[in-house]
Amino acid sequence: MSDLYQEILVARESSFMNKIIRAAAYAVTAAVIFTGFLFVNILFLIVGAALAVCCYIFLPKLDVEYEYLYVNGELDIDAIYSKQKRKRIAGYDMAELEILAPSTSHALDSYVNQQGAKVRDFTSRDPQTQSYTLVFSKEGKRDIIKVELNDVILNDIRRIAPRKVNAF
Repeated sequence: MSDLYQEILVARESSFMNKIIRAAAYAVTAAVIFTGFLFVNILFLIVGAALAVCCYIFLPKLDVEYEYLYVNGELDIDAIYSKQKRKRIAGYDMAELEILAPSTSHALDSYVNQQGAKVRDFTSRDPQTQSYTLVFSKEGKRDIIKVELNDVILNDIRRIAPRKVNAF
């Protein structure tokens, strides 16, 4: 018996608001540093340096890719920020799966509308790409995740838990 190993890399499209935030942060930082040099004011230079550090730390998180790693019924999701830094976001076992369906399916209505459910979106947010919603129950808490899976992973999940996969 062989192991099933699949990797999927999904790049999230940068929204218009993220582009505005990035441009505004760079413009404010440059203006504060330029003002500090222009008036030889050490306070402006210190604030400008602090803003530059904040831009270096926080702005790369606006450019994110998700990597799904599926190995024998376990789905691990990593976030890759600015194609440089990787962080493990979540790990799920298909034994805890309640339902898998396309994100537009009405089979998910009773799960999505419940209070206390944690909804996480790991998709590219491209309307032309088919996304799927998986509902997991972990220790009495419900996690709802949206991902973009390929046919190989869908068929394996259907093999593991055929009654939990809804095709419509």
